[in-house]
Amino acid sequence: MGFFAYKSLFYWFLLTSVLFVFCWFLLLTSTSQSYLVDSEVESSIFRSPNVEGVGTIHWDSGSTQCDQPNDHILKVFMYDLPPKFHFNLLDWQGNVDSVWPDLRISVPHYPGGLNLQHSIEYWLTLDLLHSEFSDSFHGRSARRVGNSSEADVVFVPFFSSLSYNRYSKVKPGDAKSTNVALQEKLLSFLREQKEWKRYGGMDHVVAAHHPNSLLDARMKLWPVTFILSDFGRYPPTIANVDKDVIAPYKHVIKTFTNDSLGFYNRPILLYFHGAIHRKDGGVIRQELYNMLKDEPDVHFTFGSVQKNGIKEATEGMRSSKFCLNIAGDTPSSNRLFDAIASHCVPVIISDEIELPYEDVLDYSKFCIFIRTSDAIKKNFVLNLARNINKQEWTRMWTRLKEIEKLFEFRYPSQENDATQMIWQAVSRKVPMIRRRINRARRLSGIKVPTFESFSLPHSSA
Repeated sequence: MGFFAYKSLFYWFLLTSVLFVFCWFLLLTSTSQSYLVDSEVESSIFRSPNVEGVGTIHWDSGSTQCDQPNDHILKVFMYDLPPKFHFNLLDWQGNVDSVWPDLRISVPHYPGGLNLQHSIEYWLTLDLLHSEFSDSFHGRSARRVGNSSEADVVFVPFFSSLSYNRYSKVKPGDAKSTNVALQEKLLSFLREQKEWKRYGGMDHVVAAHHPNSLLDARMKLWPVTFILSDFGRYPPTIANVDKDVIAPYKHVIKTFTNDSLGFYNRPILLYFHGAIHRKDGGVIRQELYNMLKDEPDVHFTFGSVQKNGIKEATEGMRSSKFCLNIAGDTPSSNRLFDAIASHCVPVIISDEIELPYEDVLDYSKFCIFIRTSDAIKKNFVLNLARNINKQEWTRMWTRLKEIEKLFEFRYPSQENDATQMIWQAVSRKVPMIRRRINRARRLSGIKVPTFESFSLPHSSA
């Protein structure tokens, strides 16, 4: 009797155990399936760019379709702004119905000299136009899309720096300059666009690389992501490092190819060739000039791009171990990028400077940073430079040659050149842009800024 009772109990325990395991199997299967669906939905809504290292575009090594775009390419909707905002400023005249030049036939030329150093919007626009007919997406960080609802950001192709450089003077008989008139027309255009109305411009990208570009419109465009050279002439409520992107200048000195001029082949210790008398933070240039001008291994003179200025600067930088990059009217200058192109180790004396792609690039590997308060101490800069030995200098010189491509603008753009690096920097702002949009939706939805009665955001400081 006890044997049968024990046997029945064993079978009952076995049956309940099987049912228990089976129920857990169903539960885990159901949970896993739901998790995969949610992950796919979240991935499609919140695409986050890969920011590992400098190269942020990755390709499936096992795929034979390596020329197809992947999820890491920034999708950009670009307005078909009338040509007066962009290529007409370069004296390009297309057909009556043409908004854009046919780049497969000819590429409009951008003026040289100092105009060229702030030509960022030109290169970004060319790159988006090229993405529409390019046979390959390899190395590309952004592409143009025709439907704004598919886009990560909306690009405004206004050549604002060129507009300032060429059209700031008021012509006789006119009430305002062409530059000011274009800014007013740009605001009127944006006001009417459904893309602006959708999020109040928070997903828009505007290039204003020259410190004085968009001077009349910038305060009304604060929701956008600006692409700037620095924040020197912007209040932090309008532009800041969290919201906006710092882009390099286009260097005016040609890249030093096949550079074999090492430590002992560069006889000049410290080099500076530029404007000495500056205002604001640039007064330090005069102080350093007085300290260094008589040193035998230092070149510190006034110079400009006029006459043979670029040729002289090219020869000087290529003959120097260290090139001084000192704050001027604004925290940044093209001199830093000329030094990089010349493989002359930059010595940066500018407390407020912000640097391009610094979230993925360590400038301390190829630059020397000195506080302004230290730089004005007697012999501080000179002693620091003289105490850097050949091994340490060569390490920085080698690194300069490795990273110089990150600051090269060209058409067509190439993988990880300056154009692609800027797009990657914009891409890394996309999660922040989406966060701002979602926060604005919390209570009353998106409040679209109006350009007539405009209030600035409050500073968090």
